[in-house]
Order: sequence, then structure tokens, then C-alpha cells
Amino acid sequence: MASIRWGMIGCGAVTEVKSGPAFQQADGSALVAVASRRLSAAEDYARRHAVPKVYADIDDLIASPEVDAVYIATPPDSHLELALRVAHAGKPCCVEKPMALDPDECDRMIAAFAARGLPLFVSYYRRSLPRFRQVKAWLDEARIGAVRDVRWHLLKPASPRDLAREPNWRTHPSTAPGGYFDDLASHGLDLLQFLLGDIDAANGFATNQQGLYGATDAVSACWRFANGALGSGSWNFGGDRREDVVEILGQRGAIRFSMFDDVPLQCRTGDELQSVFIANPSPIQIHHVEAMVRHLRGGPPHPSTAIDAAKTNRVMADILRG
Repeated sequence: MASIRWGMIGCGAVTEVKSGPAFQQADGSALVAVASRRLSAAEDYARRHAVPKVYADIDDLIASPEVDAVYIATPPDSHLELALRVAHAGKPCCVEKPMALDPDECDRMIAAFAARGLPLFVSYYRRSLPRFRQVKAWLDEARIGAVRDVRWHLLKPASPRDLAREPNWRTHPSTAPGGYFDDLASHGLDLLQFLLGDIDAANGFATNQQGLYGATDAVSACWRFANGALGSGSWNFGGDRREDVVEILGQRGAIRFSMFDDVPLQCRTGDELQSVFIANPSPIQIHHVEAMVRHLRGGPPHPSTAIDAAKTNRVMADILRG
């Protein structure tokens, strides 16, 4: 086929700049249809982004012969239901992260697509970003020797929206029990497993310190990688400033970077410090989408499939369980 024709379910903030334009601009990809539980939202999105087809019924989009694959861009409490409908229709699927509400839902999604021999991708697009590929290259080259410890600290002030107590799926316990931890820490915990291998044990503490919303707003955790390296993290969404620092400590040096901020990557070995700035692409998910296209055309496997994404869900569940 000339292009993989994607139908998109949901048209929230992530689709405006990060994902929707990527499905339109990536080589071999076309965003041909959009549907939403609110028809007016889908019509508005299609008009502003020149998407040719709007579906009033989600099942009609999934079943359409004009749609080759489906991208689910809705909050995580709907991922299981929608993904099972896509699997039943016999089409490949990409679902936004986090993959689902809990590990059991992830397992059901994996089983449904495996039974049909279909790929299920998850939008952990950091695995495809050049800046993090550079970090992986340093690690694969053993630039800092054997990894001993990983530390990640993320601090953010409460947003004006949260201070105003406005509705937000990221702060409602039914859609994000861990609050912003579910939305943001999932990206980083997934990336760390891409860089360093599976996390085989994790524990943590979670609490609500501000009382602005029902979900958790502060989490701390420790974990162990299967290769023996240890890790720790803290995520607080009620601070006075923004901080986002990751350090990977090895026997001969350290790698330092930010998970979300566009700052230089640093690799220190002994007295030598290498600093590299690699800008993120625009749209930021374009490498992720192009990798899915190559996978669907029989090329190399995509770096972010449901099997790996489910591991991230399990780690988060273990941390929040305490």
C-alpha cells in the first residue's frame, strides 16, 4: 500500500501537536479519519487539521475499509474497551500511554491482539527519539562501565488548572489513580527499561499532599533492574519550581540528562565531560510513527510494543501499591 491509513479515536491535547501531525507527516503514513465520543470535537479537529473523514460512530471508523490501522488517543480508562474492538476488527493498533489502568487490562489487550496475529503498539515515543538513542549508545558502548545506580527526580508546581480545581483526567482516581505519576513517570520508567533492561522488583510510597484533587500528587520509589543495578525516583507535583534530572551512575563515570526538558546530554568518564545537545523533532512523535510504518511493512520491530509497555504498568502498580 502507498501509505498506512490511520484512523484516530479521540482528539485531545496530545493529538494537537505531538501525535496527530506526526501521523500526517511521517513517511508512509496518512491520517485519514477521526472519531470522538463528542462529534463536535471530531469535526472541529478534522477542520483545523485537514483530516478528510469524520465518523460519528467509533465502531464505524474501526470497521471502515478506508482505515488500515487505528490510533487510540483517549484517557487510559477507555483503552481496554477500544483496543479489544480494534482487535476484533482485525486491525493493527497504537494506544496512548499509559497502556491501561492496571496490569490485568494490559494482559487482556496483549492476548486479544496475539490471538489475531496483530501488532499492538504503545506511544512510548521516547524510545525512538534521537537524544535517548544517544544515551543508549553510550550505555551499549560501556562508556561509564557497569551501571550501579539510577536516580530520577521530577518536581513541578501545581498548575493553574489544578489550583482552580478544574476537571482533568490526569488527576481523577478513576482514570489516573497515580495522578501525574501515571502520565509522566510512565514515560521515564519505560525509557529506563529500554536503556537498562527490565525492572524486576519495585516498591514505593504514594500520597496526596495538597488536597487539590483525588489522585496521588507525590510518589517516591526504589527498584532493582534484572542486571543488578538499583534505582530510585521521586515525583512531586506540588513544588515551588520545576526540576527534572536523571543520573545513571556507573563504575567509571555517569550520564546525566533530563527526561522532559530540552537540555544537553552529559557523559562523564574520569575528568572527561562530553556534552551533546540533540533537539527533539517536530512533531515529537514522528520517529515513533515512522517506526510503526516500517514494522507494518515487514521491517524492523518497533521499539515500543505492548509487551514492554505492560512491564511499565506492572512497575507502576508495584510502586503505587507500596
